[in-house]
Amino acid sequence: MTDLSSPLKDPYLIALGERLKTLRSRRGLTRKALARMAEVSERHLANVESGVGNASILFLRQLTLVLNCTLAEMIGDETASSPEWLMIREILRGRSEAELAQARAALTDLFETPTSESARRQRVALIGLRGAGKSSLGQMLADNWMVPFVELNRHIEALAGCSIAEIHALYGPSAYRRYEYRALEDAIRRFPSAVIATPGGIVSDPATFNLLLSHCYTVWLQASPEEHMGRVLAQGDSRPMSGNLEAMDDLKRILESRAQFYSKADVTFNTSETTQEAAFVGLVDQLRGTVLTQEKSLA
Repeated sequence: MTDLSSPLKDPYLIALGERLKTLRSRRGLTRKALARMAEVSERHLANVESGVGNASILFLRQLTLVLNCTLAEMIGDETASSPEWLMIREILRGRSEAELAQARAALTDLFETPTSESARRQRVALIGLRGAGKSSLGQMLADNWMVPFVELNRHIEALAGCSIAEIHALYGPSAYRRYEYRALEDAIRRFPSAVIATPGGIVSDPATFNLLLSHCYTVWLQASPEEHMGRVLAQGDSRPMSGNLEAMDDLKRILESRAQFYSKADVTFNTSETTQEAAFVGLVDQLRGTVLTQEKSLA
């Protein structure tokens, strides 16, 4: 029986709301944070995400500025800007993930400066959500292999001359993404061999993530949402829980929305339910024979 008390939802508005939630989660933003940063009504944002709000173009444009995406991407028509885009889209339509990855690799080779596989494997980049062990395990790997350890967040702050929080507060998310790209580009140029710990949201920007995949051997440090939250809280940072009763749901949503990007890594290593020392031994063992360490390259 149809519930006449609830309005019928338009399928297009439902799809728009789902895309908006995905884009927000991919950037690691709560609904409250996005509303504040975009200077829009949180209630209206909630309605749009649930498929019952009829958003204006201006409203959506304010959201795209914070989410670092195009309006076309949000409304679901990002490949309709030219005849060539349309033809390329038709070629790629219906292809498997493996075929799309092959196409992306071919386009990278065609339009970007090629990086040899041996050179790419000299740089190990750790990706994943905060609390996966990127900093601690990254430093241990770098010490073990006797190569530089690069904490990309610190590199971003050095380039910007201020903290990550200040970059967001003073200049906004788009500026942060530009600094993130520049910091990675600089690290690749300066360090032919290194272990790089990346910010959790680096996969949110396609240009930066493409750069990372092209020039680094990537490892997704995977953990359960509970492990991520517990480790952050154990570090003395209560911000994930502060004023947010749905923090765990938000964390799970972020992890789910980014998982398909994290899975593009060369290697996945799960750090759940293990000590830091055991995780390090397991990671070194998994990377043995696949990554050309400095010691091997000099042999």
